[in-house]
Amino acid sequence: MPQSLSRILVHIIFSTKQRLPLLKDDIHLELRRYMATVLKEHESPAIEIGGVADHVHILCVLSKNYPVCKIVEEAKKSTSKWLKTRGDWLAQFQWQNGYGAFSVSQSHEAEVQRYIQDQKEHHRKMSFQDEFRRFLDKYRVAYDERYVWD
Repeated sequence: MPQSLSRILVHIIFSTKQRLPLLKDDIHLELRRYMATVLKEHESPAIEIGGVADHVHILCVLSKNYPVCKIVEEAKKSTSKWLKTRGDWLAQFQWQNGYGAFSVSQSHEAEVQRYIQDQKEHHRKMSFQDEFRRFLDKYRVAYDERYVWD
C-alpha cells in the first residue's frame, strides 16, 4: 500500500498542577479553541475538548506521524505558556506532570464526546481523582497511587 492511513481515537485526560481550580468558565472556551489549534498543528484534530476548573478531557484523532506522548507534551507546553498570559491568577500556571490516554472504539466516539460535554454535571457527583481512578480501572491500567498525583 503506497499510503499510510489510520483513524485512531484517543481520550486524553490531565489536570492542573495539584488540581488547583484555575480554569474558570471564562477561560475554558478560549482554552479549548487554542488547544484545538495546537492539536491540529500536530496532525491530531480534536473531536471534543472539555473539562472543569481543575482538568481537561480531549477526544482526538491521533496523528499517524506523532506518538501520543508528543501530542500531549505539545498541547500542555503551548497551552501552559498561553494561559500564563491570560491573567495575573494564571501567571504561575502549570499542568500536572503526567496524563492518561485511553483508546476509544469508533463505535463509542459519540458516547465519549457526550461524556466530555457533560463534565460540569458529572463533577457535581464525582471528584477528578475518583473519575481518573475509574478510567484506570476500566482500561486495566496498573498504577501506584503514590505516583499518580502531583
